[in-house]
Amino acid sequence: MIDLLLWFMAFFQTLATLNLSKNNINAVGIEYLAIALQNNTGLKALDLWDNNIGARGAQHLANALQNNSTLTTLNVGWNEIDITGIEHLANALQNNNTLKSLDLGWNNIENECAQHLTEALRKNSTLVTMVLVENKLNAVGAKYIANGLQDNSTLVELDLCWNTIDIEGAKYLADALQYNSVR
Repeated sequence: MIDLLLWFMAFFQTLATLNLSKNNINAVGIEYLAIALQNNTGLKALDLWDNNIGARGAQHLANALQNNSTLTTLNVGWNEIDITGIEHLANALQNNNTLKSLDLGWNNIENECAQHLTEALRKNSTLVTMVLVENKLNAVGAKYIANGLQDNSTLVELDLCWNTIDIEGAKYLADALQYNSVR
């Protein structure tokens, strides 16, 4: 099945959207997809919701994002991506200039992960939407995100619902909004 998918993505560049959510692809399957993404010039949206890809799968995707110039939407929600996986994705975002929407919801992302996303938000100039729903971010994580927002001029939608960002975290975000504007 994976070989057929790779062949299809490599030779038929017309596929624009691929939804593979809830297929238990895991990191090994993601490695195959990442190789195909490095050569594919047609795919715009990839949905990998709930596939148990973990940090290793996130690393494979990050490598693909370094070379892929067409993918604009990536959903890796509910995939048990830990701090190592987030670090790889955040590093890739610093150099990627096509991804516009990234869903990292339901990944148990903690404050240290948000620290890695700070630099990605500062340097990335194409990301418009970031979803961090139902993670483990609190005021400290909000502070990291807020620091990244101060220098970001492209993000227009940030979903932080169902975290534990309290009054202090809201203050950090409110302060960042004073500096965050379209340039």
